[in-house]
Amino acid sequence: MRHIELLIFDLDGTLIDSKRDIANSLNLTFREVGLPELTHERIYTYVGNGVRQLMIDAVGSNDSKFIDHTLACFEQHYLEHLLDETCLFPGVSEVLAHFEDKKIALATNKPTHYTEKIMTGLNLQAQFDLVISASPMMQLKPHPAMLLETLQTLDVVPADAIMIGDSLNDIHAAMAAGVSVCGVGYGFGDAQTLKSEMPDFFIDESKELMTLFK
Repeated sequence: MRHIELLIFDLDGTLIDSKRDIANSLNLTFREVGLPELTHERIYTYVGNGVRQLMIDAVGSNDSKFIDHTLACFEQHYLEHLLDETCLFPGVSEVLAHFEDKKIALATNKPTHYTEKIMTGLNLQAQFDLVISASPMMQLKPHPAMLLETLQTLDVVPADAIMIGDSLNDIHAAMAAGVSVCGVGYGFGDAQTLKSEMPDFFIDESKELMTLFK
C-alpha cells in the first residue's frame, strides 16, 4: 500500500452519479428552445469539459448568442433538478470516512454554484479541506491549474498526492501537475480509453481505494 497525504477527487462520475439529472435538465432546455431531445447515452459523452462546452457539443453549434441563451435556460432547469436523482456512488461514504485523517480535496470542472448546492445537499462539505470548481478565473482540467492550486493551498508536494477521476481530463491534469492518478472505471468515461492512458492506478469500485493507499 502506498502512503499518501492528499486525495484529490473529481466530482461527476467519481464521487457522484449525476448523469440523469444533467441529461434530464439538458432535454428540458432543448424543449424550451425548440431543439430535438438527445438520448441520455449521447449526452453522457459530453459531460466533463465544463457546462459551456457541454452545451456547445450538445447543440452542435458555437453560435455565442444561442449558446448563451441555452445556457441560461439550462441553469434554471439544472439548479431546480440537480438533486432529483443525483447520489453518491456506492462505497464513497465509506472511502471518505476511511481517509478522514488525510487531506481531501475536490477539483471539478463543474461551475461553482452547482458544485456548492450539490455538496451541501449531499452533506459533503465538512469532509473536504478544499473545494475548487469552475470559475471565470480558473482554467479547467486538463490544465493542471486546479491541482497546482490544491497542492499549494494544502502544502503538499506532488509525490504525496493522488488524483482520482473518471475522465481523460483528470488523467492529463494529474500528469501535467506531476501528481499520481487513479482512473475510475465506474464513471462517465470509457474504461478502456482511460486504461490506454496508463494511469498509475485503476479501480472498478470506489472501495478499492482503501486497499491501495494508507
